[in-house]
Amino acid sequence: MNIEWSAFLASRAEPARGASENGCALNDLSHYGLIRVEGEDAEPFLQGQMTNDMRQVTATHSNLAAWCNAKGRMLAGFRCFRRGEAFYLQTPLENLSLVLRRLKLYVLRSKVDITDAGDDLVRIGCTGVCAEALLQPFFDERPQQVNGVRQQDRMTLIRLPGADPRFEVIGPTEQLLEIWRTAEGRALRMDEDFWALQEIRAGIPTLFQSTSETFVPQMTNMQLIDGVSFTKGCYTGQEVVARMQYLGKLKRRMYLAHVDTTTLPSPGDELFARGSASGQGAGKIVDARANGGGYDLLAVIEIAGAEEDEVCLGENGPRLKILNLPYRYAE
Repeated sequence: MNIEWSAFLASRAEPARGASENGCALNDLSHYGLIRVEGEDAEPFLQGQMTNDMRQVTATHSNLAAWCNAKGRMLAGFRCFRRGEAFYLQTPLENLSLVLRRLKLYVLRSKVDITDAGDDLVRIGCTGVCAEALLQPFFDERPQQVNGVRQQDRMTLIRLPGADPRFEVIGPTEQLLEIWRTAEGRALRMDEDFWALQEIRAGIPTLFQSTSETFVPQMTNMQLIDGVSFTKGCYTGQEVVARMQYLGKLKRRMYLAHVDTTTLPSPGDELFARGSASGQGAGKIVDARANGGGYDLLAVIEIAGAEEDEVCLGENGPRLKILNLPYRYAE
């Protein structure tokens, strides 16, 4: 983490847990790693690696994308955006070193430079009905569409999906310090779990090392949330992903659910169902965070088991209650 930013946060109140009392939340997003990809071949290089069309990542539009292995299994997932001529890929910090190392193996003769940008740019999140008002002094306009981007005064503002207005701000330390100082009187600083819960409720999958190379993109609904392009051309794993879309039958997909338990479900934890059609179990946890007396979670589950409402956490554990995602499954 940026040393100046880290020292500043240490001088502020500790982040709160649970829900923001006034519905207005401020988050430090240093728990994400940030990769910068630049050079004259940056766009075609990323176009040959990511599931989404990187030509659509512009000064005014961000998207989600996955990076797959040759078998079409996701190695990592990213929030992708641009600043100037450089592309940025945001992923959980624990993925950073592995992604940097493996992504560089594909550069070969391309004129591309791939670096860790986490110390160069601070990132904060703002959630709630107050969000636009808090950001208004710093941005003449706020994006009105999900994934929309506004660039102003060396800062990047992205509107993220969610039931409540939600934004991410990326920029130099001194400017983000000013935003934070201005906002903290009206917004409550929340912990990492609060931000992760917003992602879960928005139906956005987060991949960690424990689930890397576990799912094809369609299993995590990436095709439903602007995370996959089926017209962009070839990329690593594209044949498998396209075959699943046009020739295969999806047997597992991602669901939003709640489970009443006192033990935090972890990414990669196995799910069970009496009528599971395979020897691979009924599914796996993608991510889970506390909500009330239990946990809200995203999980990739056998469709048949989810529809029969018989999926449990652990072989003899509590049953999952399937909830409605904020988007529809494709017919």
